[in-house]
Amino acid sequence: MSTVTTETEATSVVDGEAVHLRWIMPEGFFELPMDVESVEELADGLIELAREVMPGAPPDMQYQWAALCAGNYDTFIEAGVQYAGFVITEVDGTRCTATVHVSLLDVPEEARFNPVHATIGALTALDQGEVAEIGLPCGRAVSWIGTRQAAIDAALMPSGHDEPFWTSFIQVQVPLPNGTTVVLEMVTPTQEGWEVFSAMFAGILKSLCFFDDAGNPLGPAA
Repeated sequence: MSTVTTETEATSVVDGEAVHLRWIMPEGFFELPMDVESVEELADGLIELAREVMPGAPPDMQYQWAALCAGNYDTFIEAGVQYAGFVITEVDGTRCTATVHVSLLDVPEEARFNPVHATIGALTALDQGEVAEIGLPCGRAVSWIGTRQAAIDAALMPSGHDEPFWTSFIQVQVPLPNGTTVVLEMVTPTQEGWEVFSAMFAGILKSLCFFDDAGNPLGPAA
């Protein structure tokens, strides 16, 4: 995978207090359009992306892929997703893919005194993976590593039915100084690429930093 990178940004605003986030994505990621103002703009952006991802595919297949992506946007909005991208590469001759999402969530009032401790308790209670406190350059965080079941849409399957499969994920939650949390997650259905994608994701996490409106670096929330 290339070492060329791109800087990505998002902003969390609570009661007028803004925290600007910046992180670096490796080259090779296809980014879904998130900053759109209309359904038409979203459709145009997804069709353009489909042509980039599948340049040799028939237009009908490109439109179908764009429509499937569009079906995820209600979930993106509900989850506070600010960035969504995916990469396709080969690892030891195997075609592998991974997705990365970055979301912003409010921290419950009762958890704001010690958000890291509260997050560890909430995720551990789910009993769906390994939960641990970690230290990042931007501050304390909580990592969650595990597997979950997903499904391939029936429209893409010869059987006409959704086909379940397992994905592996790393999720990291980082409290922000204004009472919100940034959630970064890497998911892959191809276990052959786990080590490569895990290392890639670690680099993204280490690049995460916070700034105020004046561009001054902000310290950790906890």
